[in-house]
Amino acid sequence: MEFRQLGHSGLQVPVLSFGAGTFGGGTEFFKAWGASDVAEATRLVDICLDAGVNLFDTADVYSRGLSEEILGKAIAGKRNRLLISTKATFAMGKGPNDVGSSRQHLIQSCEDSLRRLAIDHIDIYHMHAFDALTPIEETLQTLDTLVKSGKVRYIACSNFSGWQLMKSLSISERYGWSRYVGHQVYYSLIGREYEWELMPLALDQKVGALIWSPLGWARLTGKIRRSHPLPEVSRLHQTAEAGPQVDKEYLYNVVEAIDEVAKETGKTVPQIALNWLLERPTVANVIMGARNEEQLRQNLGAVGWNLTKDQIAKLDAASNTQPIYPYWHQRLTFANRNPIPTWMP
Repeated sequence: MEFRQLGHSGLQVPVLSFGAGTFGGGTEFFKAWGASDVAEATRLVDICLDAGVNLFDTADVYSRGLSEEILGKAIAGKRNRLLISTKATFAMGKGPNDVGSSRQHLIQSCEDSLRRLAIDHIDIYHMHAFDALTPIEETLQTLDTLVKSGKVRYIACSNFSGWQLMKSLSISERYGWSRYVGHQVYYSLIGREYEWELMPLALDQKVGALIWSPLGWARLTGKIRRSHPLPEVSRLHQTAEAGPQVDKEYLYNVVEAIDEVAKETGKTVPQIALNWLLERPTVANVIMGARNEEQLRQNLGAVGWNLTKDQIAKLDAASNTQPIYPYWHQRLTFANRNPIPTWMP
């Protein structure tokens, strides 16, 4: 397993991690993702560790805390062999202070996650979303306090826009507080908006990307093609409702390009999609999900080999879309002063 440095930190993380959102199935939404119990979760954790995958990602909101509880039981006796990433910010109750990134909510959330996971510290603690009601200074000072207390090792964010992340980094620098070293983002062959602003920011500020939903909300599993559209009855209908809409023709074109590369390499569609991400700048880690052992072992096959430049170019071309303003304008008018990186078509 290859390890990469996480942003501007000394932490080394595996290029693949396991997303524990499939543990528990405590709500109808998460049941559509998966519903692994403790026995199955323990088996999946052991397979990951045997393959060198030692980073496990979860969140307090996943199945209302049940994912953390099951993960905690699955890693019992193995804590010194692995890294735990979890998140806070989303609502965990009906009270006015049961949501957000305030000092009140974060301290409570951190204590609750530590209890559910049955561990004494969190290796990577993410703000699951940007809380515009709480002063950024309050959030970052609280996180810095958690780091200094030893309850958190590194801090990261998730789903921030460019200005939100840049302002947070600036405030951390101003006060000498712990800074975000990672940004957990949506990025896939059918969702490349990360490249427009967040990737250049991450390159400039040394923020490592941890990729969630790398298979485009399960659209790149190999089950959907022009000749095999999404069945009328499928869990993908439920999960896709919470994600971005994708034009069918665009999706089919991308999948056909992946199919061509799959034939050339002897790899599966998911393996091609995951490996493509590992070739992108700033990507430190790709979070893979798996409902069972078969899916996990297939995803583990995404590493240990590399796509060729021609194969990458084929996938890039098929998945390229025109960016929104001002990014298309910047490409057209001022490229001599802001050269377009080679990874942008």
